[in-house]
Amino acid sequence: VQLQASGGGLVQAGDSLRLSCTASKRTSSNNGMAWFRQAPGKEREFVGGISWNGASIHYSESVEGRFTVSRDNSKSTVYLQMDSLKPEDTAVYYCAVSRSSYSATSRSTYAYWGQGTLVTVSS
Repeated sequence: VQLQASGGGLVQAGDSLRLSCTASKRTSSNNGMAWFRQAPGKEREFVGGISWNGASIHYSESVEGRFTVSRDNSKSTVYLQMDSLKPEDTAVYYCAVSRSSYSATSRSTYAYWGQGTLVTVSS
């Protein structure tokens, strides 16, 4: 499975962005998916994840209430809607496909990773 992430860019604090991640195979429709991010000098961290059917979604505390994860299995695509962006949201954002039907916060849960898309939020 190959993942292609897009939608990153340079925005100002308070702005919104929507990231997309499309999988090369419909196999991902049976798997949980998630977004992680990695800021310079920091470890990659979980942002939000969604189960195979979209019924279970969870977020990190740092983005809860501002970010929304969704998916469209007909397009093999997962989205990350980011609102009220803050400078501390600046990072490379990665999408990932879980080994199971659900997502989790641990990186070891995920079998496939996208190449990352850079989000920069200026103050």
